[in-house]
Amino acid sequence: MTKEKLSAYEKKLRDEKERLMNEIKKYSEAEDFGADVDHGDEEADESESYANRMSIATALKAEVNEIDMALNKIAMGTYGTCGKCGKEISEEVLSVAPESEFCSDCKKQEK
Repeated sequence: MTKEKLSAYEKKLRDEKERLMNEIKKYSEAEDFGADVDHGDEEADESESYANRMSIATALKAEVNEIDMALNKIAMGTYGTCGKCGKEISEEVLSVAPESEFCSDCKKQEK
């Protein structure tokens, strides 16, 4: 992989990480439901909304973790190598998912 392509993937990963971190912050902040005392149904709705927001934040954190692992691979000089078989991950896969840890063949085996 050329230095230019590697640099482009690194930028794409860093930009996506920044976007996700902003989303995590948005979903991690508590919603302002007001200071009034609600009825049981309203309390349940508020609790469900909070749980949904935390679930979304958790999923986004998992995506950030994948990006961090890819950035670490760039730093170590192993980016673009399949974590399972050791073969090169195709440009086709990396262009769609630059955080990808596996080549297309190993991804198919996991399904």
